[in-house]
Amino acid sequence: MSKRVSPADALRLVTLAIGALVMITPFLYMVSTSFKAQQYVLKIPPQFIPDPATLSNYERVLVRGDFGQYFLNSLFVAVTATTIAVLLSAMMAYGFARYRFPGREWLFRILLLGLMIPALMLIVPQFVLAKWLGLIDTLWGLIVFYVAGNLALNTFLLRGFFEALPQELDDAMQIDGANAWRRFIGLALPLARPALATATIFTFLATWDEYAWALTSITSPENKTLPIAVALLQGPRGTQWGLVFAASIIAILPVIAVFLIFQRHFVQGLTAGAVKG
Repeated sequence: MSKRVSPADALRLVTLAIGALVMITPFLYMVSTSFKAQQYVLKIPPQFIPDPATLSNYERVLVRGDFGQYFLNSLFVAVTATTIAVLLSAMMAYGFARYRFPGREWLFRILLLGLMIPALMLIVPQFVLAKWLGLIDTLWGLIVFYVAGNLALNTFLLRGFFEALPQELDDAMQIDGANAWRRFIGLALPLARPALATATIFTFLATWDEYAWALTSITSPENKTLPIAVALLQGPRGTQWGLVFAASIIAILPVIAVFLIFQRHFVQGLTAGAVKG
């Protein structure tokens, strides 16, 4: 016997469907525009289905000599910064969750202050520090500050997950002679895969899309990243939106790939607190 849908459930489903449609419409329009020739981009009324459709925008973006270099730069920076940030955050979170030491809570609160300061307010002190360290106009200058900028949020997310793990598991491994590193690598990290996936997605997205610090610190064309490449497609005398949207579609493909890879663990990481609570 089929279950009847109550009016409240029907209203909820309709509201969710409308919300999803509102959110996805700009993305669909961007995809549609990327397949349009320039003379049809600003046509009134707008065409959601391009007629005629063309791949010329993608071809022009991909044959640009510097676009591939920008893509590789962004990929190197995002992958390296994400790996280092998630690993350091996991170690810090495990330490805060499993060890008692003087000033632990105060140190954690000071770390969380980084979540309360807008990133743009740190541009000037970051630039001064990067210049002093010799990191201006280098990819490692981006990586170092991207790692630092993501430590607070990741540590906050992972600490709660590590605290939810039974202490008895650590005690059992310690009785068997496992030291702290072995317990962290062999026990905590495998069990924390959902939380690590969540931190990985957030960090990769933040570093892949970051624009302000990259624009401020990078001056050499060979070191520019993909967000700058997309911005450079907008000219002072007009913007070819078909090219911009085609480049944007290419730019978001790695983000979609990362999300699809970690999707199952990501959902588990978001719901872990509710399930265990």
